[in-house]
Amino acid sequence: MKITLVKKVLADGSSCRKCIDVMGKLEQSGYIERIDEIVSADEKDPDSPGMKLAREHNVDRAPFFIVQEAGQPSRVYTVYYQFVREEMEP
Repeated sequence: MKITLVKKVLADGSSCRKCIDVMGKLEQSGYIERIDEIVSADEKDPDSPGMKLAREHNVDRAPFFIVQEAGQPSRVYTVYYQFVREEMEP
């Protein structure tokens, strides 16, 4: 399983407030160690890796998680607690 976290970078270069909050929760819980990749969706760069992933998965908010397993469709989570409940805790 591969887990990707997409964080938003605002036009002024700062991280979005919700992204900072989710990163704190991931670090505090220890779940950050299970995240394989963290990419940025830069508002100033529509070709940034995170913006491309957002378009590919039809997501219009950040942060979001993409969970990939071989032979299965990707699962996308835009709600932190749902992601934790369904992917981290089972």
